[in-house]
Amino acid sequence: MMGKGDAGHKLHARMRLWEFPDEYVIEPTDGTGGSFLSVSRVDGSMKLLDELPQCSAERVPKIQTIYGVMGVLKLLAGLYVFVITEREAVGSYLGHPIFKVSSMKILPCDQSLKSSPEEQKRMETEFSSLLTAAVSTPGLFFSYDVNLTLSMQRLHDLGDEEKTIPLWRQADPRYCWNNYMMEMLIDNKLDPYLLPILQGTFHHFQAGIGNDTIDVTLIARRCTRRTGTRMWRRGADPDGYVANFVETEQIMQLNGYTASFVQVRGSMPFLWEQIVNLKYKPKFEIVNPEEAPQVAERHFLDLRKRYGAVLAVDLVNKSGGEGQLCEMYGSTMQKIVNEEIRYLHFDFHRICGHMHFERLSILYDQISDFLNKNRYLLLNEKGEKIEEQSGVVRTNCIDCLDRTNVTQSMIGRKMLELQLRRIGVFGAEETISSHLKFDENFKILWANHGDNVSIQYSGTPALKGDFVRYGKRTFEGVFNDGRNALARYYLNNFCDGTKQDAIDMVHGHFIASVSRDMTTQPQKGGLETVASVPIGLSLVLAGIVFAFMSLKQVRLDWRHLFFSLLWASLSIAIAVFVRANGRVFCNRPRLHKPRR
Repeated sequence: MMGKGDAGHKLHARMRLWEFPDEYVIEPTDGTGGSFLSVSRVDGSMKLLDELPQCSAERVPKIQTIYGVMGVLKLLAGLYVFVITEREAVGSYLGHPIFKVSSMKILPCDQSLKSSPEEQKRMETEFSSLLTAAVSTPGLFFSYDVNLTLSMQRLHDLGDEEKTIPLWRQADPRYCWNNYMMEMLIDNKLDPYLLPILQGTFHHFQAGIGNDTIDVTLIARRCTRRTGTRMWRRGADPDGYVANFVETEQIMQLNGYTASFVQVRGSMPFLWEQIVNLKYKPKFEIVNPEEAPQVAERHFLDLRKRYGAVLAVDLVNKSGGEGQLCEMYGSTMQKIVNEEIRYLHFDFHRICGHMHFERLSILYDQISDFLNKNRYLLLNEKGEKIEEQSGVVRTNCIDCLDRTNVTQSMIGRKMLELQLRRIGVFGAEETISSHLKFDENFKILWANHGDNVSIQYSGTPALKGDFVRYGKRTFEGVFNDGRNALARYYLNNFCDGTKQDAIDMVHGHFIASVSRDMTTQPQKGGLETVASVPIGLSLVLAGIVFAFMSLKQVRLDWRHLFFSLLWASLSIAIAVFVRANGRVFCNRPRLHKPRR
């Protein structure tokens, strides 16, 4: 089977965790055999045991079932082991069960902190507090038997020798969420415990087409190279890795045939940012514009190597605040387009407005030649390749969430119809919408996909999801968009800085070090020490209350008019000060600091 390790590399699927006072012991209980793994609670050192340590009145362990070891993070003095405590079966991939992480737990190995200097203890406490945010990471999926980080085409193209190596060695590092955390397990040669985790989505459904049953699966793979939150990870880094880069694979199985179609999304590939400052829409800032062509070229060369030909579909507005980004992207692409790299701008909001998304058919007419030329993967009943995908559509808007998901669902629908015609199930003019149950399930599939991708990046479900879910815009959908937009504002301004720090630690983008210069550690100074939106808001409201109270007393004593004006002036001054220093009052990352 494609991408499946042999029996010698079987992963432990169920284990018993023994929490002794001085060590954690992990015992395989799924019948695969193998040694017990011991992790010291003092310094995190690991060793394999042939039998369980003795229990006694002084060594009474807590016992719990776990379903995987995700990896290890080392901070200043302590080491922290991530384990899966609950899992949910969500479907199958190539005949193997796929699970979602429902709950995880951190096992601290930090008893050596007792002898550490006070400053080191304080810093360790600050760093370890960030790990609680990592525990709530959404959309983590895994399999004990098959490699989820590779598309079906890449799995099919693996050599015979590659198909027999452990899953962690097959895994694509850029789509392996715990790639950094597995390093210590790899160093200790703990192959049966090395479980690659994918962050993204996994949804599927079955539906009838006449007498046949079609199985459709949708998988999203989130890239870890420039991962993060909506406002703190925008654009590209100097190496060309972009924010919110997600590979989406749509898989169809019917009558022995298997088809796969891959498309990608990602932020505009040059250096730009949008730092939160309490405004509803902070302004876009292009950083080092002279480097844009080189950065974009690195990005598209990487896509060419991985996917073949590339069609970049840009959905941003040509005017307004987005206009400068659109202009920069367009002018940059003019310098690198060729026969294998194309660029197409489609002003989504101008053409489709807020209600007429059916006008995306205009876009499809412009890209159909690329899709027909570069095809999709198609395997026959024997697993032989009879079609191959040789290019990819890369879609972006500003966030690569809402407009992007509507557009990708349209492309996915058209490609699935092409595949069904290719294998003789659909007639020349037959469409998905002519099969009501199939159509309904397909819409829900893509709507759920869009919501989950959006939650991972912005903290809320996707906007415009009603069109994907129901095929039309609804007033309820417009209302939900407004509510989710306000929720995004709150999360982006007051929560996401801490979340970004946790993400950077989990992926090794910031590594805690005792020798690191103290100025890079998470300390605040000056205004940042006292800057707090709740405090500022409380002072403003208090000033308004006192102003009204004084105003009520004016008829008794005119001096109260003076106090009323004084309190009102103070409220206005504090509000103006907070607004003028909005960036400082927002929840900012403190480890990987952005440009001010």
